[in-house]
Amino acid sequence: MDQVSRAELTARLEAGDVVVVDVRPTAEYAAGHIAGARSIPADRLARELRDLPVDVEVVAYCRGPYCVFADEAIRLLRRRGRAARRLEDGFPEWRRANLPVETR
Repeated sequence: MDQVSRAELTARLEAGDVVVVDVRPTAEYAAGHIAGARSIPADRLARELRDLPVDVEVVAYCRGPYCVFADEAIRLLRRRGRAARRLEDGFPEWRRANLPVETR
């Protein structure tokens, strides 16, 4: 599965040419997430897909490189004709790298 590095995602977030989707449960998103990410838990993605722009690549992430939520999200997005890749790892690694984080 195609992956996006933290460095590439940081640059693309600054450029504004990507939509980042946090597919973890809502409580985890509220406790901390990548700055600018949207919360769409994996079990709601199919229903909320219409809320995502069609002309921008989606990058999904979850709990780390072995978390299956992001893989499932990418498969669903691609089946629906969307450009999508997963973050190379997940939120814990993003936070440890001192990259921009928000809580809500």
